[in-house]
Amino acid sequence: MPVRFALLAPLLALAACSSTPPAPSAGTGTEPGVLDIPASTENRQLEFQLASGTYRCDMGRRVDVQRPAGNASAVHIGWSGKRYQLARNPSHSGLPRFEDERSGLVWIDLPWKSILLDRDTNKPLASDCKLG
Repeated sequence: MPVRFALLAPLLALAACSSTPPAPSAGTGTEPGVLDIPASTENRQLEFQLASGTYRCDMGRRVDVQRPAGNASAVHIGWSGKRYQLARNPSHSGLPRFEDERSGLVWIDLPWKSILLDRDTNKPLASDCKLG
């Protein structure tokens, strides 16, 4: 019997090493920057709980972002002395993309950095934007 266990022990240890770890759980959405995975499998849009405030961007640019309480489908942007309301526009990648149809402003909203684009030219107006 001890010989069988001696042969079986390395196989069990190897099997334990090859098992997949449990998947990380989704965030609760109560902390800024925490990823919430949508409950619906049909809606594959990512949800990030991000804070309002002034985002400092490259080349000294700034974007003021206000997020209406309880409304993850809109943001209010302050840019170049004007205020804009941008609505969530589903993106193919699932990343949070907000757009103002009239002005053509597009805000791509990520926890690590955000970007303000001109929809018509697809050129960044303010990139590498970070809260703070």
